[in-house]
Amino acid sequence: MSHHPEVTAFYDKRTFSVQYVVSDPATRLCAVIDPVLDFDEKSGATSTENADRILEFIEAQGLTPVCILDTHPHADHFSAASYLRARTGAPIGIGEKVCEVQKLWNGFYNQPEAPEDGRQWDRLFADGEEFFIGEIPVRVMLSPGHTLASVTYVAGDAAFIHDTLFMPDSGTARADFPGGSARALWASIQRILALPDDTRLFTGHDYQPGGRELRYESSVAEQRATNSHIAKCLTEADFIALREARDATLPMPKLILHALQVNTNAGRLPEPEENGRRYLKIPLDLLQAPWG
Repeated sequence: MSHHPEVTAFYDKRTFSVQYVVSDPATRLCAVIDPVLDFDEKSGATSTENADRILEFIEAQGLTPVCILDTHPHADHFSAASYLRARTGAPIGIGEKVCEVQKLWNGFYNQPEAPEDGRQWDRLFADGEEFFIGEIPVRVMLSPGHTLASVTYVAGDAAFIHDTLFMPDSGTARADFPGGSARALWASIQRILALPDDTRLFTGHDYQPGGRELRYESSVAEQRATNSHIAKCLTEADFIALREARDATLPMPKLILHALQVNTNAGRLPEPEENGRRYLKIPLDLLQAPWG
């Protein structure tokens, strides 16, 4: 039982994001993975509705959080990691390559004073590092490609892969963000598909193609056999060609410039200025527009 965590998903319709509470049924200890801090780009309003829903569930189930984890610095939503840390006291963690993402994006935002050593998190995980959620062993797998800092958390028989693989009918993650790489993504996918066939894979987004019902769980065997990108690509070169051609047609996520300045700071919003208000900084002409 200690190698079969209970997994509860929380879906955010605004960003198509799936957040997870991963718990050990024996000890009632849990982790929260990829929590969302709500942000409305039209009004600039922020909210903790998603994170509070997770907190209510944890309390109702009698769970005790031992860590709050992000799989990578998200480009499509703000992370609620620091908010949940403040509410629960649980440490926050992310892959150690986040420091490289900080250096890249601090340059884009012209923030030379911003820390680039990951000090905003309590834990920076190296590839292969292990820890426990109660009695459940968790292994960290570096999974770059979508971003420089992406990691997979393998918790017992469950792996949290976020944007590396979507559900089989949606294929794989884009790899054209600054620091992304289709070649690195292919290698990361191969590591995930080398896990046991019955490993449960939990993705971080579901866009419900064709209007189908929400799905976020698959298996290694299912992905290997039916993923719409993997099944048709017999070689690395095939995959890179498919992925790069697809990426060339995609617009940038609408929140990427908003989110990265928050998520490279562990989900902390900018400090209030002298008038008491917080402000986001948007670099102009950094990313290619759809008409470019």
